[in-house]
Amino acid sequence: MSARYTVVALDELGPHETEGQARWHTIRRTLDIRAFGMNAWSATEDGQQVIGEHDEVDGEQHEEVYVVVSDHATFTLDGEPFDAPAGTLVHVPDPAVKRGAVGTKGTAILAVGAKPGVAFEPSPWERTADALAFWQTEEWDKAIALLEEHLAESPDSGVTVYNLACALARAGRREQALARIREAVTTEDRFLELAQTDDDLASIRDDPSFPRP
Repeated sequence: MSARYTVVALDELGPHETEGQARWHTIRRTLDIRAFGMNAWSATEDGQQVIGEHDEVDGEQHEEVYVVVSDHATFTLDGEPFDAPAGTLVHVPDPAVKRGAVGTKGTAILAVGAKPGVAFEPSPWERTADALAFWQTEEWDKAIALLEEHLAESPDSGVTVYNLACALARAGRREQALARIREAVTTEDRFLELAQTDDDLASIRDDPSFPRP
């Protein structure tokens, strides 16, 4: 270890653990990488979604490269599946391409991305991820406080509003949660779909004002 460089194993980069989901290895934040985004995910069971299905049109519009570090993955790009054993690189320069990957237990995938021609800034999704650690401990007030802090800095961040709605619902703050989820679904269409099945919002989904497709 040196002030000028770092050598570290992937498993040492404090993965975020959420039951039933792939581990998230916080590379960019832990190493304080400032020029581009870099994270990794590793599967904890067979058939698990390692890279969540998404595009970059309504997000950061990043050009992305995925590297299958270990085991094996199946990528789906615009609906077409591709076999991806360890050592495979998947380059997605077009933000409109819908991408995702499923792996087997032991699959690890490295993701690198940034918006061409623009100085890199961490995405709102990554900046709010610290609050997700409080889902494991059910410290909802701490999660809410952190998300509200991020929202004050980035008031147009739909993912922050959505996560805040989830935390408020978990905390039993029904009216505030309803107001935030109605706000979130106006920012990105995907939040309307997610809201219909998200367990975090189960306690408020029976309300007549809850947004519906």
